[in-house]
Amino acid sequence: MTIEGTRFGEITIDGRTYDHDVVIRLSGEIVKRKKKLSKKLYGTSHTLSKDEAKFLFEKGCEQIIIGSGQMGNVHLSPEAEAYFKKHGCKVLLEPTAEAMGVFNRSRGKKIGLFHVTC
Repeated sequence: MTIEGTRFGEITIDGRTYDHDVVIRLSGEIVKRKKKLSKKLYGTSHTLSKDEAKFLFEKGCEQIIIGSGQMGNVHLSPEAEAYFKKHGCKVLLEPTAEAMGVFNRSRGKKIGLFHVTC
């Protein structure tokens, strides 16, 4: 699986372009991000909640790579950060353009979340 590119409002993975935030599961399955899990608590999808962290995490994951948007606006809540730490999962949070390169180069058991707008 290769993330080929991103621009404001979209991301292209293996030749398919998505116009919404995506999660790449351990299996390689691509699903739509459930940002409502964070938005209902914080009023924005720019703060990742513990509930969304639970949705994102899968047993066996070694690393979560988060594309924080074209301008890097997404961040972890303290509760989400603690949840990932408790489960021994490293988190890399970078603007989406940089995070997609890290995701492509990483060979570990990883999950990706990519925010495609701000």
